[in-house]
Amino acid sequence: MWRFGKGLLGKNPLKLFFFSRHARCLIIFSFCLGLSCLSGFFHMRSKSYRISKSHEELLVPPTPCHARTNVMFLKTHKTASSTMLNIMFRFAERHNLTVALPADQLLHLGYPSTFMAHFVEGFETTGQNYNIMCNHLRFNPLEVKKVMAANTFYFSILRNPIPLLESSYIYYKDYVPAFRSSKDVNEFLESPTRYYQPADHRRNIYARNIMWFDFGYDNNADDDANYTQAVLEQIEHNFHLILIADYFDESMILLKHTLCWDLDDVIYFKLNSRSQDTVQRLTPESEEQIKAWCSLDWKLYLHFNQSFWRRIEETIGLEVLEKEVDHLRSRQKELMETCLSEQEAVRKDHIRNKALLPYQSGAANILGYNLKQDLDNTTLRTCQKMVIPELQYTSYLYAVQHPHKKRKDVGLPLLWTSLQEKMQLPGSN
Repeated sequence: MWRFGKGLLGKNPLKLFFFSRHARCLIIFSFCLGLSCLSGFFHMRSKSYRISKSHEELLVPPTPCHARTNVMFLKTHKTASSTMLNIMFRFAERHNLTVALPADQLLHLGYPSTFMAHFVEGFETTGQNYNIMCNHLRFNPLEVKKVMAANTFYFSILRNPIPLLESSYIYYKDYVPAFRSSKDVNEFLESPTRYYQPADHRRNIYARNIMWFDFGYDNNADDDANYTQAVLEQIEHNFHLILIADYFDESMILLKHTLCWDLDDVIYFKLNSRSQDTVQRLTPESEEQIKAWCSLDWKLYLHFNQSFWRRIEETIGLEVLEKEVDHLRSRQKELMETCLSEQEAVRKDHIRNKALLPYQSGAANILGYNLKQDLDNTTLRTCQKMVIPELQYTSYLYAVQHPHKKRKDVGLPLLWTSLQEKMQLPGSN
């Protein structure tokens, strides 16, 4: 151990010279060692953290990620899920992925029956090799896992049950017995049990707790606290993410981040929406009645609405979310100006190309789009895929994936043939 003191060196110049040399070497060595350690420390910090002027002072930087391509979307009813399906189909085509489509002439994956793997076209030969699943089904996790890969990402979407029930009433007015015999949605909600017969549950599912049913549970079950909590925990276990249709743009940004997708992967035009003149205004009493009549859906929505915003705060942050939502809307506006002649959806009788006419149901007037004339082939094809209705897109993908099978008859004009797609020839706009 070095000790600096007069008693050790005295006044001997030689000793002082040799000590000075050793001291200088030690000082230089220590200084270099210190610089090396300090450099390593800051190098480590620069790799592990970034400094921000906001409240997130120490954050792990974004690491390179790879887009998730094995994805199962549980398509719930009247929750903007047709728009979500279009996003999923476009993503599948862009990345040449295999979609688990309904078998033969089915348009849904067995719905409202509980899903079975054989509802998927080609399952017996393809097995667990599908990338995307997104058509309507009633969730059955064990059977879905027979179709989808082990590393599949599962997500779904919910909507506030109050506007959802009003939408269901209009859309399924002619189909659901509980709706048919009432004058309007407010009359139905004055005394739902007068119109609703649980024995006719197959056709009445749209009249009560439809989201609960879509997730695979009994929509007429008693609202028992232990039961509902157990179901919520099961859904959390089975699904990695639940989006909220009432905040669709925010949902798309969260989905983009979670799946490591690009912005253009989640750009959309709103599909299967209806004209405002078919919307029935709910009374305050009716709104409260929906919370009680559809109490299972109400609890489902409240629970996952909270987890949705908590997930955003923990992963993206509200400030970044706001900026990215603005970016998404700007990009959407740009595409609408490029593609659409009216810059908005139009009523069914104003749709010029009947191949772009959505399926019409009940008292709803389902809107569609007109594309601009004289678009170049590439732009036209991009725009067509943004606006093609759900049934036509399903039929088209089925023809592409299963060319040896009879094309699905959707009762509507078809935009393309699979041959046109392979030759990159546009359909009429």
